[in-house]
Amino acid sequence: DNDGICDPFELPPVLQIPADTLAECGASLPAATASGGCSEPVITFEDEIVEGNCEGNFSIFRTWTATDNCGNSASRVQTILFQDTTAPELNAPEDYTIECSDELVLDDATATDICSSFQIEETSVTTPGDAAGNYVIVRTFTATDDAGNSASATQTITVQDTTAPEFTFVPADYTVECSDEMPMDDATASDNCGEVT
Repeated sequence: DNDGICDPFELPPVLQIPADTLAECGASLPAATASGGCSEPVITFEDEIVEGNCEGNFSIFRTWTATDNCGNSASRVQTILFQDTTAPELNAPEDYTIECSDELVLDDATATDICSSFQIEETSVTTPGDAAGNYVIVRTFTATDDAGNSASATQTITVQDTTAPEFTFVPADYTVECSDEMPMDDATASDNCGEVT
């Protein structure tokens, strides 16, 4: 350090850059370092980005430059290949149990991805139970990003019939002479989920 006095014979800063690397998209990378020159060098960089076959795969040619206050500088180029090998983070709706007469709540799944856009697809399988009002729905969600990485999650909805039938008509009590014919009217009933016997 020459206290800001520039020596025309002063060598430029010595620049140490990170090695060429293959990195996961979104990863943080180390910085270059420099020493020497007629003052503490200031390090800057400029990037040239070359797109790859999808959003999360691309190359950066990073030109690092270290400059001291006398204008001496040194530059070197680092090659960084970014790739997207991480699937989206997928969150499926919570499992729940519902009465067969209640309305199903079919919430959507959500996802995030640090590198690229994604799509969420849904499939659903219904498994019958031992009665019309008892069954299970399994919803499978799959989130796939632009690089083809995917993650899956499921939601299980258990539908059950726990409500007894309700009589809609019961014949009234009556008294009859033993010699008279006895009316045997049927009772009727309804149920929230199935047939009634």
